[in-house]
Amino acid sequence: QVQLVESGGGLVQAGGSLRLSCAASGSIFSINAMGWYRQAPGKQRELVASISHSGSPNYADSMKGRFTISRDNAKNTVYLQMNSLKPEDTAVYYCKLTMGNGMDYWGKGTLVTVSS
Repeated sequence: QVQLVESGGGLVQAGGSLRLSCAASGSIFSINAMGWYRQAPGKQRELVASISHSGSPNYADSMKGRFTISRDNAKNTVYLQMNSLKPEDTAVYYCKLTMGNGMDYWGKGTLVTVSS
């Protein structure tokens, strides 16, 4: 089994910053990619950013320039630095890990609330 634990969410004012972390543990043999998704109330879960094992990032268009994804392969941890936060960034942020065999694992999510 693989466990993902997110941390770093909270309440922040518009224009502020937060840094999310997601640590993976358990039966991890080969990680392909890690990423962050978010789901706002009444909306579908959407991609925020992902990063390959080699470190190549991929961002949703609305996050480019504000969010930065990074990973520490030695710690099986992925980070999401979020700057210039907007009220519309309010959502539950989920970490996803894709193993080399294609299996996906999800964290339980961390709530980010941006006040105006």
